[in-house]
Order: sequence, then C-alpha cells, then structure tokens
Amino acid sequence: MSDAPRIALVAGEASGDLIGGRVIAAIRRRLPDASFVGVGGPRMVAAGLDSWFPQEKLAVHGLVEVLAHLRELLAIRRKLVQRLLDVRPTIFLGIDSPDFNLAIERTLRRKGVTTAHMVSPTVWAWRAGRIRTIRAAVDHMLVLFPFEEAIYRAAGIPATYIGHPLADEIPAEMDQASAREDLRLPQNVPVVAVLPGSRRSEIERMAPPFIRAARQILERVPEVRFLVPLATRATRELFEGILYDEHASDLPMSLMFGHSQEALAASDVVLAKSGTVTLEAALVGRPMVIAYRVAPLSYAIGRRLIGLKHMGLPNILAGESVVPEFVQDDATPDNLAQALVNLLLDEPVRAAMQERFARLHGELRRDAAETAARALMPYLGGEGVRATT
Repeated sequence: MSDAPRIALVAGEASGDLIGGRVIAAIRRRLPDASFVGVGGPRMVAAGLDSWFPQEKLAVHGLVEVLAHLRELLAIRRKLVQRLLDVRPTIFLGIDSPDFNLAIERTLRRKGVTTAHMVSPTVWAWRAGRIRTIRAAVDHMLVLFPFEEAIYRAAGIPATYIGHPLADEIPAEMDQASAREDLRLPQNVPVVAVLPGSRRSEIERMAPPFIRAARQILERVPEVRFLVPLATRATRELFEGILYDEHASDLPMSLMFGHSQEALAASDVVLAKSGTVTLEAALVGRPMVIAYRVAPLSYAIGRRLIGLKHMGLPNILAGESVVPEFVQDDATPDNLAQALVNLLLDEPVRAAMQERFARLHGELRRDAAETAARALMPYLGGEGVRATT
C-alpha cells in the first residue's frame, strides 16, 4: 500500500478553482507522488484533481436558487462524505463555500480525518458565533486577510495568513494607456468604471442610482466615458433593460462581458457596489466610490448584527476611511455623482488614495498558494511550520 499522501479538496466556485489549482501545483512540487481527489473546476482538474462531481453543481447563489437545488446539493454532500470516509484522505481542504464545506469538515474531523479550510467566513463582520462551528470542524484555517489570523488564534484555532490570491494575480502596476488602446478608448478623456454587482438582485437595486449618477456626471464632465463590465449575458440584458427604463440609452456607456480588470485598468475612477470587486479595484490602483444598498428589512437586521465601522473592503483593511462610502439611503445619485466628480477633479486626493492602495497590495501579496502549501506540509509529512494557536 502506497504511503503517498492523498489530499481531498472541494471548491464550489470559479475563484476557488483558481486558487485550488495553484495549491495543488504547489503541493505537487514538494510531494510529487501525492494524489488529489474531491470536487473542483477545470484548473484543479488540469493540475491533477480527480473531480468526483461537476463543480457547477455546487455553484448556486441566492436563497431561492439554493432552495430549488437543496435536495441535489444535500445528496451530493452525503455521497461525497461517504466516499471521503471510504478513501480516508491524509487531509481535507475546503476552499470557501463555508455552508457546504464546513459540514463536510465537521463530519470528517469527528471521524479522525485532518481538516483545513481556506478563505474565512466573515466572522469579523457578522455571525461571529460561527467561529464555534469552525472550531469544531477545522484543524487549520488558511486566511486571506492579516487581521483574521489573530481572530482564529484567539479562538484556539491554528491559523495561517496566506495573503490574497488577487494580490498575486494583479500586477503591481497596470498600464492605463495600453488598457485604453485595447478597449479603443481615447487617451485624453476621463473614464469611470461602473460595477453594480454580479447578481441579478444587486443589479436591480444598484443599477438605477448608478445610471442616474452617470447622467449627472455627464452633465458636469461632458467628455466622460463609462465602462460597465457585467458577468453574464443575463446580467447584461438586465442592465440594458434598466438603461432603457431610465431613458439613458444615450449615455456614453460601454457594456462589457466580464473583463473587469481591463475596465478598471482603463478607468480614472470607479463606482462600485460594496464587495470583492472593491478590493480588485484597490489592487488595480484605481480611486473609487463605494455604494451599498439592500432591502430595508435586511439592512435593519444587518445593522444590528454587523459590528463594523466600514462596509468597503479597502476601508476595512486600511482600518480607516480611505474611500468614500454611501450606504442605504445615503447611496443617492446626487451623493454618488458629487463624490465621483470630486475625485475626477482632485488629483492630490486620487494620488493619496492610490498610494494607500499600493501599500495594501504589498501587504496582501504573499504568494497565497505557496504559503498555503507550506502551512499544510506538517500534516502531509513534508517540511513546513505548523501554526500555533
């Protein structure tokens, strides 16, 4: 019987597939005989994963969508757990997808399988009590933000800060002139990247005030252009419909399929819905304004549960107000337009914001896959440093 380690991984999202593929490659460089099983996408499969189920079966978003697929998801998880218990991997690594992966990790750990989890749930923002569930499920946490390591160690959970994969992927500097040339944009006009979200519910809520803000910006800065990267054909069609409803089809606004980094690189400033894309914009080095709106009841409940001074990731990571934020009733077209025009016209403010973003990029750039592989080596019989609590 082979003594080569068998590593099980489950990644339910494309972002998890990207980092998962790199982690597999990093482990394989240290342990060439290791085998990899579980669930992943094309990058993980190309790196050597034997994927037992299609990753897209797990990539379900939204309460209604999850409920519609709940029976299938529970069946996959049940079959997956049984198969993992049959093969008894050396370690199980869940990548993000906490609602799916933590239940697997808890069951496996009770059965004596070592477990690790990459990408922390936002216990620092809301539902802090989840850390008890994590403590019961996980032998080792691999976290993307520096302040998360201390949170887990204080809770008695070994943790390693690995940096953020986006910081590894995005160059320290992105050439605005080249990006504009690729997108056939003039070099000498102000460009605003508009990012209303990736889900239908986000676009339905954020697109109207963003479009109205764009109209006001155009009135004050007549030469401005707008870029709107949208994740799917469905979200593009939804945004186009809202443009029509807002009588704004005449705006100088280019809708794009994906290519958010290219749009950010070509822009001078960014208007973004709060979320991971604000971190992406910061890592590209583009000054921004952040807006956040949810259903009134969700906001009322969330305000009681969330113990944060800031909503945007750049401000949370900086520990101060670097980026203007407009939340709920403050996220009006007037406020958003004024803040963006101020940014366009105030070069020293833009430069200060970019300098802070450059420092943030350096702090988050840790070669996440290599750092994760190094942290897992003690559990795999290889060289590494086991985290302490």
